[in-house]
Amino acid sequence: MQKRTLRAPFFVVNPKAYLYGEKALALAKVADQLAADFDVDILFTVQQVDAARIKNETAHLFITVQHLDGIQIGRGMGYILPEAVAEAGVTATFLNHAEHPMTVSELTTAVQRADELGILTIVCADSLTEAKAVASLNPDVMVCEPTELIGTGQTSDISYMEETNQAIRMINPTIKILQAAGISTVADVEKALLSGADGTGGTSGIVCADDPAAILTDMIHKVAEIKKEA
Repeated sequence: MQKRTLRAPFFVVNPKAYLYGEKALALAKVADQLAADFDVDILFTVQQVDAARIKNETAHLFITVQHLDGIQIGRGMGYILPEAVAEAGVTATFLNHAEHPMTVSELTTAVQRADELGILTIVCADSLTEAKAVASLNPDVMVCEPTELIGTGQTSDISYMEETNQAIRMINPTIKILQAAGISTVADVEKALLSGADGTGGTSGIVCADDPAAILTDMIHKVAEIKKEA
């Protein structure tokens, strides 16, 4: 199956386990309208049980699961079957997030299975050394965020962003790079994208804000500005 083309600069709305059901759908509809209004590709992560509904009630988002497993149809009690999320309309998946780490073997098979089904892979690395190793698996997107910064509202140092961007591109220049650690303000969005990254995104800075729709709108507006200037 052909993978959907992801255009830079892109943005990830990642509610993690903060939102589900109706609240997740409500924010997804806001993101969907913003994707249309600003012509920006937005990946929206969902709980697996919400994937089909949110896919059916939106038109522009890259519906993204937060994890899947590299299993085949058959045995695999309790694991996330790639075929199941693909049939639900999922476009992309995160893998190896610091909050759901994977062994090298698990990660390798999950990337392979996602590739077979046309699901974009967004693989996380928490250090420069790990980033170099993960890049050899040829994921579609890599997330380069130090684990200790996740959820803190503190972004990666600009030198770290630039160093990881360069290291990954030296290994495989086709991999898109997501710098998203601690993104909570419009200034953070700008900093990440101007580092040379292909995309950025946020979780608590959006979903825990007093007005999530407003901050998301401001962030996407900034992404659109940078896209226009590129």
